[in-house]
Amino acid sequence: MEAAVIIFPGSNCDRDAATALARATGKIPHLIWHADTALPKLDLIVLPGGFSYGDYLRTGAMAAHSPIMREVISCAEKGVRVLGICNGFQVLCETQLLPGILLRNASLKFVCREVALKVENSGTDFTRLYKKGQEIRIPIAHGDGNYFAEPDTLKRLEDNDQVALRYMENPNGAAHDIAGLVSKKGNVFGLMPHPERACDPLHGSVDGALMFDSIIKVLS
Repeated sequence: MEAAVIIFPGSNCDRDAATALARATGKIPHLIWHADTALPKLDLIVLPGGFSYGDYLRTGAMAAHSPIMREVISCAEKGVRVLGICNGFQVLCETQLLPGILLRNASLKFVCREVALKVENSGTDFTRLYKKGQEIRIPIAHGDGNYFAEPDTLKRLEDNDQVALRYMENPNGAAHDIAGLVSKKGNVFGLMPHPERACDPLHGSVDGALMFDSIIKVLS
């Protein structure tokens, strides 16, 4: 299985994501710089957390136009699995690979702590090793995690069972307590919590490891 982590100026969770992938696959993933214009043949692409381009314009907005993102979008359209974590989720929304947008937290404060999540859809390629309704604990670290979409979009997401993870105690004001979404085709997944920071007992939780293991199980 071939995986890659895309690195933007300001990414700060790329090494964590690569470590989580290496643990799950036994193989070090490709590390791809944002200015590259080609990708090797891949089964999984990860857009990591951080502050791409310093979030100077709008979270994920500049990264969405990086040269490599043309290839990422093309791969996603062909069915390659794409996982966007925190800033990566914001990038996925900016490219419209996922609907909606991430706004400033309702508190207008940066939130960094472990949160409880409910697994709403355990049938996705990214959550199949969890049980529907299972409570998991994964850290968050963001100032712009307030998921917003128009009412008709939110209804469509709910009707299509695209809400995969929901906050049990909403830390940022996200609509419908949405913490993680899957695309209608099922191959693109974005979430604000950091599963790569919950993959080792030393992290205090290993609940995030099952997300990587879920993807590997599908792709292996």
